[in-house]
Amino acid sequence: MSRVQVSSFARALAARSGCAVAGVEYRRVGGGGGRPVALSDTAEAVDRLSHLAAQAASGHVDPARVVCAGHSAGGHLALWAVLLHRVPDGASGRTGTPPAVLSLAPTADLAWADELGSGRGAVAVFLGGARAQVPDRYAAADPAAVGAPAGRTVVVDGTLDEALPVAMARRYAERSGVTLHELPGCGHFDVIDPESAAARPVVTEALRTIVGAAAA
Repeated sequence: MSRVQVSSFARALAARSGCAVAGVEYRRVGGGGGRPVALSDTAEAVDRLSHLAAQAASGHVDPARVVCAGHSAGGHLALWAVLLHRVPDGASGRTGTPPAVLSLAPTADLAWADELGSGRGAVAVFLGGARAQVPDRYAAADPAAVGAPAGRTVVVDGTLDEALPVAMARRYAERSGVTLHELPGCGHFDVIDPESAAARPVVTEALRTIVGAAAA
């Protein structure tokens, strides 16, 4: 997903939900990123975001209501962020977790996505090999392997997701006990399309619900 898409989605989400939205970037594969730096970037963002938001909008941001959101590979990192308390051997380098997560069409199961060859083998490139080659890396980075999240977690996916089967989101939600909203007839990028009549109200309401639950 491009920065233009992210910015458009973030602006629309802020306008429709009434929430302050901050865009966080991580070092991606091909640009000096991938594991472990993308993971450490995510963990550092979790540690710093509440403090930075409070500085930028003093008195208007409640740290207890910070929600970490992401789409696709970013959705994986959002799910991973709320699992930092379970990551083995301090692999993240951090200890904090966000109060809540909104994960959109995520790569919720890295091993499964690798078997499917999703994103032209993006998972193996990200982790430096298949699960049989680097099992410890999958154990530390795969939301499906790490365990149940610490905070309120909601997943949104389209039933026609062409990049990652909705069955992946279903299985993750069932095994992890998180909430899943399925969008009939929607594809992988529809869930972040600010003009999607099907996705827009569901994603906006999911965010509002999570924000309220995170502070409860």
